[in-house]
Amino acid sequence: MMSANVIQLRQMLSEKFPGLRCHLDEQPPVRNFHPTGVAQIDEALGGGLPRGALAEIAGVGAGSATLIRELLFQTAARNQIAALIDGSDSLDVTQMEEMTLSRLLWVRCHGAEEALRAADLILRDGNLPLVLLDLKLNSERQLRKISPTTWYRFQRLVEETMAICLVITPRPMIAPAQSRLTVHSDFSLDALESDTGKLLRRLKLEISEARPSVETPHQASA
Repeated sequence: MMSANVIQLRQMLSEKFPGLRCHLDEQPPVRNFHPTGVAQIDEALGGGLPRGALAEIAGVGAGSATLIRELLFQTAARNQIAALIDGSDSLDVTQMEEMTLSRLLWVRCHGAEEALRAADLILRDGNLPLVLLDLKLNSERQLRKISPTTWYRFQRLVEETMAICLVITPRPMIAPAQSRLTVHSDFSLDALESDTGKLLRRLKLEISEARPSVETPHQASA
């Protein structure tokens, strides 16, 4: 039986986004990749983020806020809706365009545990094709408490809906991620005043090879 939380979430989404379909499988067939619109990412991954998979952006440093804003902007520009689960309630919406905000479900959390619960609920609903889980500013103590089985459970959820769950972390930590981008940035305060395009071009990306989703003994107890 569908949980009350999922029913409430769907009702909230239908009110905020009247044109949103309730099920991804009702949409026309889609490609295996979701182009992000960020050239460095799409080129490094051969087309974009893989659908039906976890992806990780680790170590984003000073350019993290710029990168997140650009990912959300590009998604909105294609008339798609994204969810941002903000693990430390740190998103500065004053730096975002109205078009982006109108196509954004922003879940404000005050800790990693709360953010993971929100992600679990949204991914189970299968209503949104792109979910960003931002844990980059959460403390190391909070991150160490995350069970590895959590990520395998999330991987199974996105496989069922062909959604994308992009986790933004301060260091590599998502074992079943199908793709991982480690971002190295060294921006001065003056550089942060540059336009978005210039900042993005200065990001240095290191891609890890995609790994297959492999069942582990821990998954059975997830």
